[in-house]
Amino acid sequence: MKIAIGNDHAGTEYKKAVIKHLEAKGYQITNYGTDSMESVDYPEFVHPVADDVENKNVDFGIIICGSGNGANMTANKHQGVRSALCWSKEITALARLHNDANVLSIPARYTSIQQAIQMVDTFLETAFEGGRHQNRVDKIPVSK
Repeated sequence: MKIAIGNDHAGTEYKKAVIKHLEAKGYQITNYGTDSMESVDYPEFVHPVADDVENKNVDFGIIICGSGNGANMTANKHQGVRSALCWSKEITALARLHNDANVLSIPARYTSIQQAIQMVDTFLETAFEGGRHQNRVDKIPVSK
């Protein structure tokens, strides 16, 4: 499975831990994030992840910033991207089960690295339920 990951300065340590965890499981990772703790602008690191998801170059995206909000808003500007801001395993599971989320947005300042890794595992291991949820996802407009 191919995963694109992007982060700003608040998510650098999280990204490193997530990549190490995923590579140990055999996932193929494309790293668009900064490796610095110096302040950067998150859109520069989120747009490439969302582009990869939008163009189906990867199966999923993971984005990490301080609150998760800015990264999430940026990713959701892309066609076909359904980015979900998650802060627990339960919210993460519902984002996949009910919303067919294809990008996970993690708020580094409000979760621990251990929680982030648990959310990533939940995100990648949970399948979309379809059914009545598919009808709802189909009603999310996509610009053409």
